[in-house]
Amino acid sequence: MAPLSLSLNLKWTPLNLKATATATNKATEVPLPEKIRNSRILVLGGTGRVGGSTAIALSNFCPDLQILVAGRNREKGEALAAKLGGNSEFARVDIDDVNSLETALKSVDLVVHAAGPFQRAERCSVLEAAINTKTAYVDVCDDTSYAWRAKSLMNRALDANIPAITTAGIYPGVSNVMAAELVRVANESKDKPERLRFYYYTAGTGGAGPTILTTSFLLLGEEVVAYNKGEKIRMKPYSAMLKIDFGKGIGKRDVYLLNLPEVSSAHEILRVPTVSARFGTAPFFWNWGMEAMTALLPLEFLRDRNRVQSLVQLFDPFVRALDGIAGERVSMRVDLECASGRHTVGIFSHKRLSVSVGISTAAFALAILEGSTQPGVWFPEEPEGIPIEAREVLLGRASQGTFNFVMNRSPWMVETNPKEFGLGIYL
Repeated sequence: MAPLSLSLNLKWTPLNLKATATATNKATEVPLPEKIRNSRILVLGGTGRVGGSTAIALSNFCPDLQILVAGRNREKGEALAAKLGGNSEFARVDIDDVNSLETALKSVDLVVHAAGPFQRAERCSVLEAAINTKTAYVDVCDDTSYAWRAKSLMNRALDANIPAITTAGIYPGVSNVMAAELVRVANESKDKPERLRFYYYTAGTGGAGPTILTTSFLLLGEEVVAYNKGEKIRMKPYSAMLKIDFGKGIGKRDVYLLNLPEVSSAHEILRVPTVSARFGTAPFFWNWGMEAMTALLPLEFLRDRNRVQSLVQLFDPFVRALDGIAGERVSMRVDLECASGRHTVGIFSHKRLSVSVGISTAAFALAILEGSTQPGVWFPEEPEGIPIEAREVLLGRASQGTFNFVMNRSPWMVETNPKEFGLGIYL
């Protein structure tokens, strides 16, 4: 099948779906135009936690979609494809082999790149292959350098007439869209956004496996970039701790500075002069361990992908054991302060990161198939990536299964004082 042209030529049509949360871990089927119900989607990294979760969410959203689960583990890939049903199959694809990659892309309408980690990657090889084969593209990149390298391919994507969204997972991704909506509402009320802050919390590794742990360790080797009144500032990673209230079911958590791509994209695109991002985890001693790593390990070690992956293999059994105790709750809080003194927040909390990240990524994939995204390479907060009129639908889909999802509320309306039972578990 040739790459789908619908997403390049049609305007977005609003769907009858409100941004409401439901108490389920399964994405519910949504109405899609007949023209795209049988689209073929290649999920790279499909045998991993994030890619596999995305494939499952896509299948739940639309059982008619033809999903190709791509990865290196045939046994796991074929087992997942069988679980998804007759429209799915396993495809062995080597993303480091241009011929293998482009051959796979020529037969699909959209590629979802979930084969991380993206840190320390020298090229955006999958996006380049998507451009060469005129295939729509979305990735779950969480690395600043990679994201802006992807943006540098804008002209090539425009020439190829393909839509592409980078950093389109849960965070970054859904958090970017939440920020864009907070800023939009402020601008419409003639208020001036002055300070935007992203806060993230994940219990343990969030059930996302070694990849998320590798990503976390590699981020410790990156100097943090933030913005203060329009000036770019650089700080030490995992520093400047704050205690932030993530609302019901999560409570107050310690969060630390990390170098995340939504900081620079929100600053430049949403034109907010002060922007930063912080992350924290549980149990609490994981945060102490991350602080110790930044203080004790040389930067050369933390920036060496092979060394970090070896360290992850050493820690993995211990991490798995603690994950069973800590669970995998995830929460995002996005805060916007304006010149008038107005302070609004958005909160997104789910019991299982491994499920929620797949639902979030699938929501972006569906938006591209429906024609929301213009040709070019976009960040999620750019209206050419996800138009303003399509944001409510995307957030409605992405927030399925959340136990707390609110937008444009005052902080006092969402903050709580839960009781802690130990190991980062709150009720």
